[in-house]
Amino acid sequence: MKQMILFLCTGNSCRSQMAEGWARHLLGGRFDIYSAGIEKHGLNPLAVKVMAEAGVDISGHSSKLIEELPVREFDYVVTVCDNAHESCPIFPGQAVVIHHSFADPPRLAADSATEADALVHYRRVRDEIQAFVKSLPATLKNMEFNYGQT
Repeated sequence: MKQMILFLCTGNSCRSQMAEGWARHLLGGRFDIYSAGIEKHGLNPLAVKVMAEAGVDISGHSSKLIEELPVREFDYVVTVCDNAHESCPIFPGQAVVIHHSFADPPRLAADSATEADALVHYRRVRDEIQAFVKSLPATLKNMEFNYGQT
């Protein structure tokens, strides 16, 4: 049985969606991947656009609440923003919570004069999330090793 990972953010519109997209693209064969939000803000079109530029299609994703997920027990819950980490609900089972905060692209891009200027921020965060997701299997393996030593 595959381990299950949930990426959790405030609105499940941008960062957690990008993380889910990258994880499905890079790790999908090894894990069951989900994303959700504490609130529901809708899928951010600029997140969809920059992920498509990188060859990852998240256009079919939807913004959802934790309660709307088909499963409730996860092996890992990765919070990708401080608000989600601080508001992280209690999950049944033995979910390990991992926190890695990424800057909020819509907030970074709020003062951008053009979409091209805004996309710079989205691309930077997209690439940071990609690097994090690539490193996740090694991080999880190291965590399991360290927990096994206690």
